[in-house]
Amino acid sequence: MKAVRSTLLIAAVMLSGCASSGSGADSSQQVSWWNPLSYHWSSALPWNWFGSSLSVTEQGVGGLTASTAMSESAINAGLNGDYSLRQGMRSQNGQVISFWQALDDGKVSLVVYGQSQVERIEVMDSRVVSSDGSKVGDAFSNKFTKAFNNCELASGADARSVACRAPGSQHLTYLYQGEWHGPEGLMPSDDTLKNWKISKIVWQR
Repeated sequence: MKAVRSTLLIAAVMLSGCASSGSGADSSQQVSWWNPLSYHWSSALPWNWFGSSLSVTEQGVGGLTASTAMSESAINAGLNGDYSLRQGMRSQNGQVISFWQALDDGKVSLVVYGQSQVERIEVMDSRVVSSDGSKVGDAFSNKFTKAFNNCELASGADARSVACRAPGSQHLTYLYQGEWHGPEGLMPSDDTLKNWKISKIVWQR
């Protein structure tokens, strides 16, 4: 009986040894190809999502620039696939305007305008920060002390906003909105504007 038990014990040890050596060879391949912490998968890790967020610069937004084609694939690539896209058209001053909306969880976060190539980008996503650190929701007083020589009344769909050119920029404008009970067409006072917030960051070619 002891001999049988000893034989079974030796057999079990040998089998486990074979299994260990076999899985050891396989596991080296798994680390190389399947380990979620390996180099190939690192960009998908949640703590790296925030480091790759888009920014607004003189050149454009993220990978979107004046040379980007107005196609779904090109815009999706320029936005790193971070949004779902929806195409649309509307009439403005007798012209048909083509645009793409970038949506996050059903909410419009960016709008990209242009004909064959990108001409204008409106950013409403507070996670997208401009090159000078500004973002949607920032107060007027964070960037400006007065509207004179910096701002003008916006027009069109943004007629109730104040448009201020980003300091030192040729392409970036901040649209501010807030409470205002004065006459239409009159610039609010600086004291009123100081509490207004950025509603859009606009890049224009």
